[in-house]
Amino acid sequence: MSNNAAIVEISQVASRFRSSIVLQAENKYIDVKSILGLFTTLVGTHSYELHVHGPDADEAKKALAEVFAKHNLNITIIGE
Repeated sequence: MSNNAAIVEISQVASRFRSSIVLQAENKYIDVKSILGLFTTLVGTHSYELHVHGPDADEAKKALAEVFAKHNLNITIIGE
């Protein structure tokens, strides 16, 4: 799987939402709207938590869950 395609798509989808969307990978927290942050994180780690908070959090969680699943990335979405 090419992580590059996943990273670009995750960032683009996240950028459509006003909510704060943070990816936790082990002890690192990355803003998923930051492509650079994703590039350094989606390497070698196999489980992620996604923390979504804000006015459109429900829509953001649903959209991002679909993108992560499409790219076979194992994600746990943490609600408020």
